[in-house]
Amino acid sequence: MADPPKPESSGRQDAGASFVLESKGQWWHAGYHLTTAIVGPTILTLPYAFRGLGWVPGIFSLTAMGVVSFYSYYLMSLVLDFCEKDGRRHIRFRELAADVLGSGWMFYFVISIQTAINTGISIGTLLLSGECLQIMYKDLSPNGSMELWQFIAMVTGVMMVLSQMPSFHSLRHINLASLLLSFGYTFLVVAASIYAESAPSHRVFSAFTSISIIASIFGNGILPEIQATLAPPATGKMLKGLVYSQVAFEVMEKKSADPNRGMFSMRNLIPRIVLRSLYMGICGLLAAMLPFFGDINGIVGALGFIPLDFILPMLLYNMTYRPSKSSVMYWMNIAIMFVFTGVGLLGAFSSVRKLVLDADKFKLFSSDVVD
Repeated sequence: MADPPKPESSGRQDAGASFVLESKGQWWHAGYHLTTAIVGPTILTLPYAFRGLGWVPGIFSLTAMGVVSFYSYYLMSLVLDFCEKDGRRHIRFRELAADVLGSGWMFYFVISIQTAINTGISIGTLLLSGECLQIMYKDLSPNGSMELWQFIAMVTGVMMVLSQMPSFHSLRHINLASLLLSFGYTFLVVAASIYAESAPSHRVFSAFTSISIIASIFGNGILPEIQATLAPPATGKMLKGLVYSQVAFEVMEKKSADPNRGMFSMRNLIPRIVLRSLYMGICGLLAAMLPFFGDINGIVGALGFIPLDFILPMLLYNMTYRPSKSSVMYWMNIAIMFVFTGVGLLGAFSSVRKLVLDADKFKLFSSDVVD
């Protein structure tokens, strides 16, 4: 396999970095981005996850995931800072992993997972938004003839417009509004968490699916990309501060845009409009065709967020700082990697199993969301 692209030198501009990941933000902007990246549509499946685990295991798992994820992000910021002081500033997760681990395939492994997370979250967001519009419509017009796919199409149209915002930094005000709305939702769902009982034979599989969903609730596979949007020095701001489609857009921009032309020049504007609209259109089509919201979140959590958030940061830290093998931190990182590797594998199996069991409910462009 070919070696991954090396980090751009100062003499060669990178349109993805110059336009999408422009470094202008403050620590509170990182807070908006981080919180919105975490408190996305996955948190809306929290009641479902608690049903699979129960109150005590659910709260314990949620707390444990929160603590480990904060620790993970802290380690990642340290690794980014270490590399920057060594003259190797990384603004992309994939380049950081390939540099530290020295393996070409790691670059493609990370970008594949990031792409899967981006697409899965985008589909989930469109599906959820369309379902919310449908619920309001049914309340206002119980006998109305409009179906779910039509509402998803409306949301997709709005997202095509919003997707034209050129950079991560330009999303800061939208992310602040999203943060406030997410807080409101979390207060509402606390009272709704689940009195439904499940059969004992389903309980074990439901538990692992639920753990995968909870992992995706705290998951954030774009920490280096968010840190890249901050004006230097970034590490302290990330600790104080401590969406997704912007990573896909950054990849598109890097390949299609000319960094020597203006961000809003016709040379760069037309490809941006076409490619971003096409991406959102494909996500909208998949959301309308495949209404498996809970199942999708479980698989994304197990195969996407767990490797990026609970395995790779610990590995990158141990490889970068090389703590003593007799130190507590070294073995704590090893233990976290092993535990979450097992959780990820079991979660992936149980999530795929549930998707197979739900397959008989599948209908193209159905108005009933399978949870």
